[in-house]
Amino acid sequence: MKFIDWFPYYQSIRLQFSYSTEKDQEAANMLSKMIKRKALDTKVLQKKIAGKSVMVIGSGPGLEKNIKFIKRNTKFVKIVANGAVQALIEKNIKPNIVVTDLDGNPSFLQKAEKMGSTMVVHAHGDNINRLKKLVPKFRHLVGSTQVMPVQNVYNFGGFTDGDRCVFLAEEFGAREIILVGMELGDHLSRYSKEGLVDIELKKKKMKAGKRLLEMLSKRSRSQLFDTSKKPIKGFTRFLINGSDELV
Repeated sequence: MKFIDWFPYYQSIRLQFSYSTEKDQEAANMLSKMIKRKALDTKVLQKKIAGKSVMVIGSGPGLEKNIKFIKRNTKFVKIVANGAVQALIEKNIKPNIVVTDLDGNPSFLQKAEKMGSTMVVHAHGDNINRLKKLVPKFRHLVGSTQVMPVQNVYNFGGFTDGDRCVFLAEEFGAREIILVGMELGDHLSRYSKEGLVDIELKKKKMKAGKRLLEMLSKRSRSQLFDTSKKPIKGFTRFLINGSDELV
């Protein structure tokens, strides 16, 4: 998504949650400097995603229920949001790409990189301290932001880790995108609750992310599916049967 198209959506989110554009930009600039010698080219993401079947995995209630489905379907590129990383690694499933603003379990994020996951680390005004603490522990990464992109820090669109995964898959030309554990509503799993201070704020953020995905569905070039019982508007429900085929 072009920055000029994304920015009005960011402005709406900024006003809703009282974010500071200046702080968000400060975080992006700081991350750019921090990763000057360890930044990955986005061609790495292009190679992994373009023309492929992508599974976007969030930490919602459907995650644990569908672990076997995730593990069996090795043909999918697994783009995993933050808190869901722990669930996958505990089941010996390697995330191909991890999208995180670093508020997940740090040890599992580091384990994911050691397993070969491509890390997409997001900078915003509220995670500057986490960036300072954790970015030096990663060997290589792609930087992301929700404001003006700077050197090695890109704006692919999206707000929460989960919907940013979908925007990323769309940006790099996924053939199809299937959501698992992406119930962006009032129900949280144990993985999405971990470390939370304000659950109600988390729910509001997820609803904002859901609205963005509804918007994205109207302009997406990818086939969009959702394994949730109530799929996001614009996504087709993906029903899992014994052979994991659409029915």
